Amino acid sequence: MFVFVTFKRSVLLSIILITIILAFSQVAYNISPVLSSISVNEEHMTLLEDIFKIRNRAFLDDNLDMIASLYNKKTKLGTWAYEHQAIKMEYLHSWANKQGIEFTDIKTKIKIRYVKERDCGYLFNFLASTEYHYNYVNQPGTKNFFRIGTYHSLNVDSLGGKWLISKEWYTDPFADSLDLDNEKKDEYKKYILDSKPKSIENTNKRRKGVIGYADLYCGAASDGSQGFSYNKKYKDYNPIGGDCTNFVSQTLFEGGKFRQTGEWRYEKDGSRAWVSAQGFNSFMLYSGRGSLIAKGSYSQVFKASFKLLPGDYIAYERKGKIAHISVVTGEDSKGYALVNSHNTDRYRVPWDLGWNNKGIKFWLVRVNY
Repeated sequence: MFVFVTFKRSVLLSIILITIILAFSQVAYNISPVLSSISVNEEHMTLLEDIFKIRNRAFLDDNLDMIASLYNKKTKLGTWAYEHQAIKMEYLHSWANKQGIEFTDIKTKIKIRYVKERDCGYLFNFLASTEYHYNYVNQPGTKNFFRIGTYHSLNVDSLGGKWLISKEWYTDPFADSLDLDNEKKDEYKKYILDSKPKSIENTNKRRKGVIGYADLYCGAASDGSQGFSYNKKYKDYNPIGGDCTNFVSQTLFEGGKFRQTGEWRYEKDGSRAWVSAQGFNSFMLYSGRGSLIAKGSYSQVFKASFKLLPGDYIAYERKGKIAHISVVTGEDSKGYALVNSHNTDRYRVPWDLGWNNKGIKFWLVRVNY
């Protein structure tokens, strides 16, 4: 009898609990209805392009008021989005000063994935490929550029006749270095400005193959000839931790013609050495396919970085663990190494940009072709 009564009470409590959950679910649904996608039109594209034009102009002019004019700071998420952009702008100008460069132009291409209507505006999901043009202060006539690709979810609201950003989420390529170490800024600047590019015209065929593959499949940072997409032959690991190492492994296999091994391989899925930054770096060094050029903080490896060649790679260590891998794809007009990568996609980006604070250590690795 006792068991029977307990069972009935258990069933009754379960029914009550399910009823409560369903009731709350219905309330939540009514408060935050599922938004359905609408067709992308010219108005949507113009709205986003205007936002990025103003934001890019503000970055060039170091104009914080212009940045502020884009955000709905009456909301917490709008305020946070504005504050992050302000910090990011400060970081970019601080990095430029360390580098001895001046940004001359910033351009953004946008590809909208979908748009959803909201009560007072839109939710946009899109990718942005932003091209940064710069020259060195003692080379005003020599142009350099790099591209960074980012993936955004952005809410805009129509308030008082203006479109304002009320929320923005994206993986920021500069997030790991917004507290740039400026202790030796003048020393770095002098060394860079006095440097000259190496001759890389005689780069061997396998290294050139790595460059070609890395440029073609750097996703949202590419020239768009592949639809800003990764190589569809391979799984995209961004949703489950990051695709940077998978990408570099692809460049060495597809472009550099390295043979797969029992440890480093891709068969519908990648092995640990293929997809894990820590595993990849260990495999390359212990197999003899890579040789360490230098390891340490930015100040410790800064001068050694000028030895890097296209087809080499850089491993970025944070809190004692390799967290990111990028592949060297060239150099700028001062011989400063440039890299491509996935996650926040990069095309020919200065190797330390976004990674040069005190908490980061670098492994500069020569790949033995």
